[in-house]
Amino acid sequence: QVQLVESGGGLVQPGGSLRLSCAASGRIFSINAMGWYRQSPGKQRELVATIITSGTTNYADSVKGRFTISRDNAKNTVYLQMNSLKPEDTAVYYCNAAVRERSWYPYNNFWGQGTQVTVSS
Repeated sequence: QVQLVESGGGLVQPGGSLRLSCAASGRIFSINAMGWYRQSPGKQRELVATIITSGTTNYADSVKGRFTISRDNAKNTVYLQMNSLKPEDTAVYYCNAAVRERSWYPYNNFWGQGTQVTVSS
């Protein structure tokens, strides 16, 4: 099996910064896309940012210019640097990874347990 473990959430004031990390472990042959999603109470889970193995990134319009996604392929880890945080960024942030567990397996999606980010004064 594959486990994704997030860390780095917490409470921060508006305008502040946080850095989220997500490490994948377990039976991993290769990882394609990794990404971050978030979900606020009463809302659907939404994409925040994704990054593929080559380093190509994609961001939601609401976070462009404020958030930066990166990854360390050797460590199977993805990061999300969040700057200029706003109250509307408050949500549970989930890590996602498309993982191939064996060379002959297809890529399957795995999710972390989520980490709370609260932006409030």
